[in-house]
Amino acid sequence: MVRSDPFRPAKRIAGQKQDVWTIVNEAATASPVQPIINMGQGFFGYNPPKYVTDAAKDALNKVECNQYSPTKGRPRLKNAIADSYSPFFGRQLDPNTEVTITTGANEGMLSAFMAFIEPGDEVIVFEPFFDQYISNIEMPGGKIRYVPLQPPKDGATQTTSAADWTIDMAALENAINDKTRMIVLNTPHNPVGKVFSKTELEAIGALCVKHNILILSDEVYDRLYYVPFTRIATMSPEIAALTLTVGSAGKNFYATGWRVGWLIGPEHLIKYVSAAHTRICYSSVSPLQEAAAVGFEDADKEGFWDQSKKEMKDKMTRFCSIFDELGLTYSDPEGGYFVLANLGKVRLPGDYKFPPHVADRPRDFKMSWFLIMELGVAAIPPTEFYTPENAHLAEDWLRFAVCKNDDVLEGAKKRLRGLKKYMT
Repeated sequence: MVRSDPFRPAKRIAGQKQDVWTIVNEAATASPVQPIINMGQGFFGYNPPKYVTDAAKDALNKVECNQYSPTKGRPRLKNAIADSYSPFFGRQLDPNTEVTITTGANEGMLSAFMAFIEPGDEVIVFEPFFDQYISNIEMPGGKIRYVPLQPPKDGATQTTSAADWTIDMAALENAINDKTRMIVLNTPHNPVGKVFSKTELEAIGALCVKHNILILSDEVYDRLYYVPFTRIATMSPEIAALTLTVGSAGKNFYATGWRVGWLIGPEHLIKYVSAAHTRICYSSVSPLQEAAAVGFEDADKEGFWDQSKKEMKDKMTRFCSIFDELGLTYSDPEGGYFVLANLGKVRLPGDYKFPPHVADRPRDFKMSWFLIMELGVAAIPPTEFYTPENAHLAEDWLRFAVCKNDDVLEGAKKRLRGLKKYMT
């Protein structure tokens, strides 16, 4: 039998809309305002600290660092992560059984889904979500139940805290059924900047213990928090037994291109994540694992964690002053390096020509396109991180990344002043 269409893609790929990253990047290339100031994607505009990049260069001179690492990660990095995180967990983590290294946090999460999700199993995800969660859950045949964070009721009229994006706990419990296998938590949250409170984590953890649901806690922004930050795995032994915690050297050390991540969790969970990781990519980049290990080993004596937190908070404050100046409201982040600004007061020209793939998307896509084309500033439309049913919750917002050099932030502020003539 000859297939009628041998080039037909799998259903998991076919029919997908053009993704937001492609849309924004194509608009940036086509914009008459150049160079574009990219406040969209969350990559850093500056290098890792010198002691970390020096370690990467040194690693390239070591034979063993140019060869395969053990599939579960280089011992030096696992030891460094265990030592760095043990104080948060209140006990000494075992680097050999409770830590596994992955090719970025994203592959680590895919490994967790591949390890525990069977076709038909359900995973609860909060909206807005990091878009990679969705495809990663669907790859092993998982189904997604969405629970939206409720935006602040007065977010369009006054600046509010990211804490004011709240969970409807009744809706969360209603989403649980006998097929629920896992819940994905993200704190500090992308794109909201919310740090889940201890009270919220206690409630989520209690539901997971009650229904025996695994918790995948995406904590890649765990060193950038501006309010008290609690790790759900530290709440109780019962919760810890169900929890996998995700981390990222790329986010920690300003090196998103390194693709070095890890998961921390009990041996009875980590061993299966490691097994899935082995089948996905076998092992992760050796010299950059070695450099990340040095980063952790020296971070405290370099004062790096406190410095990075202060610098990012200062960047956030500096950039958000443009919204104060324009009379636009925003959601003041509690952590991370993204800020959601509400542009509901901006009126797009009624006769403005948008390409078809933007014209049929929610208002925030049009706003993003308009800012790129008219002002030369790229920002991400957050409805990309929602289901169509709940996209209306975010269609007046745009996400800006502040992890850029100060001159870039000042340039963006200068260009954004061009919004004044479009505001009501």
